[in-house]
This record gives sequence, structure tokens and C-alpha cells, in this order.
Amino acid sequence: MVATEDELSEAVALRLAAEVQPALTVTQTLRRQGFGYLRSKMASWYQLAQQQPVFLLTDLDRLACPATLLTQWLGALTPPPNLLMRVAVREVESWLLADHLAMQQLLGEKGKLPPAPDSLDDPKQTLLTLAKKYAPRDVRLDLVQSTGAMACQGIGYNARLVDWVRTVWQPAQAATRSPSLHKARCRLQELAARCTSIPP
Repeated sequence: MVATEDELSEAVALRLAAEVQPALTVTQTLRRQGFGYLRSKMASWYQLAQQQPVFLLTDLDRLACPATLLTQWLGALTPPPNLLMRVAVREVESWLLADHLAMQQLLGEKGKLPPAPDSLDDPKQTLLTLAKKYAPRDVRLDLVQSTGAMACQGIGYNARLVDWVRTVWQPAQAATRSPSLHKARCRLQELAARCTSIPP
């Protein structure tokens, strides 16, 4: 089972899970808008992980580090082996920005992409700013809603990026620039080595 914050995170999680098929086969996804739902359901994730693998993906946002987030969510509890919690530093957009070749296909080759996207304070805003300045018109209209000097998420943001994640984005390439993505892929491979499927 895959549990995520939103549609884009779900697409990323499914793309990562696809790398370890057929050892892990996702047959159920759960998501709501924001991390509050994920955190509020920790007891349920624990129970589900007793019976099946659970891959939970969330954003770090403004917290100091992933260890801080895990401590806040888990307390003194030790997660069961089949509960895989991964944290995108600071947002899943940093993982997207880390694949420069794929991002250039989306935004064009003029913009300078961040060499270490996990170090960005606001990866989503970085992506929006790049799209506003350099993306082809159709991509820009999907991704960006311009409000004064600030680039805000456009109405087609999720649809455009979800399709791009599914068809263009390469996690292996992105992991070379994103330590948090690299760790997520490693932990998924370890989980796949222990399991044969993720049942419904």
C-alpha cells in the first residue's frame, strides 16, 4: 500500500515502487491534501504494516531534518519492518528538480537548475519561478498562475507534473543529486528484498 500527501507525491511514490516490481506490486493507494491525514493515521499504518508493506511518503517542509519529523510522528515507538516512512527534503519537488535532463525537457534548457535541490528552502517555489521564466507557453500556463511578482501554482500543475513523472522523470538520475531520494530508493529496495507483493 502507498500513502501520500497529494496527487503529485502519489505519482512519485508509484514511480519509485515501479522500480522494484515485481517484488513489490502496489494495489492500493491512499492520499489526502496535506500531511495531517498521514500523521493522524499513524496507528492505522502500524496495524496495516503487520499484514502488508506500507510505503508512506511525506514532505519535510519547515522542520529541521527528517529525524525530527520521524520523532514527532512516531514518538518512542519503533516502526514495524514493513512500514517504510520516507521524507522528501524539503518537498517532493526537490526530487523532481534533481533530474536535470528530464527537467530540461519540461522547462527548456535556458534556466539554471539547482545542483543540490535538497538544500533549497522552497523547492516548489524554485520550480514555479523557473517555469515562469523559461518554460514553453503551454507548460507555463499549466504550471504557473502569475500573481504580481509571485509565481503561484497553476490549475494544471498536478496534471502536467504527474504525467511528466510517469513518462519522463528518472528516479535513478535524480537520486544522484538528492540524498533523500537516494535513501528512499535504497530503503524500497531493501523492503522489496524482504517481500514478494503489496496486497490490497
